[in-house]
Amino acid sequence: MTSTDRKAAGPPALRHREAAVLAAEELRRVVDLARSLEPDDWAQPTDCPAWDVRALLGHVLGMMEFSSSFREFVHVFRAGQKAAAGRPVIDGITEVQVAYRAGLSRQQLLDRLTAAAPRAARARRRLPAPLRAIPMKQETPDGTEFWRLGYLFDVILTRDPWMHRVDICRAIGREPVLTAEHDGRLVADVVAEWARRHGRPFHLTLTGPAGGTFDVSRGAAPVGEITEDAVEFCRILSGRSAGSGLLSQPVPF
Repeated sequence: MTSTDRKAAGPPALRHREAAVLAAEELRRVVDLARSLEPDDWAQPTDCPAWDVRALLGHVLGMMEFSSSFREFVHVFRAGQKAAAGRPVIDGITEVQVAYRAGLSRQQLLDRLTAAAPRAARARRRLPAPLRAIPMKQETPDGTEFWRLGYLFDVILTRDPWMHRVDICRAIGREPVLTAEHDGRLVADVVAEWARRHGRPFHLTLTGPAGGTFDVSRGAAPVGEITEDAVEFCRILSGRSAGSGLLSQPVPF
């Protein structure tokens, strides 16, 4: 089923098995993009102000290795807590990830990305249900939330490289590879979470290969009639572009 078929009730939430398939494909696409970079691409600034393409890929690699090794997860989490110094822990974690990999050559970075992607996908697929149920505290634009570890591993750790793949393509002036089956499903899941978070009726038309039509009435007239490019919609909800009305409701990436 494509996203254009998901109307009225909204798209279903991702389940673990489907999330694992999407994760493996997204990590593969990120590695393919990284391996296709030209020498001048690595120093291009991205929509993440502190990172050029090289630093952003250091973070992406860090997240892959963070999710594929319990020892790495614990070590980086603790180091990130110290580095955060009163800020959200995720800020400290990403800073540590980038710093730890800053000394790698481009080829070393590519080699480790290539090796880490299937390991991370496999580890995430095999994460046992009792571990996926563990709650964790997280600071978000909506305030303090408690996420289950499964939400982090199944959802956020796929949205994050997906958005960074978009960041890299924007930085180097290239269109991202997008398909309805993969990117459309990820975008549909973002729509579903956005709808749950704002809780209001809407009619949404997202254009482009990852787009679709979403109509959630909740028994009332739509508050918002929105037409937007699917990728730009996600960029707005992630805070990379400004949004108004229902588009001011952020979604974690």
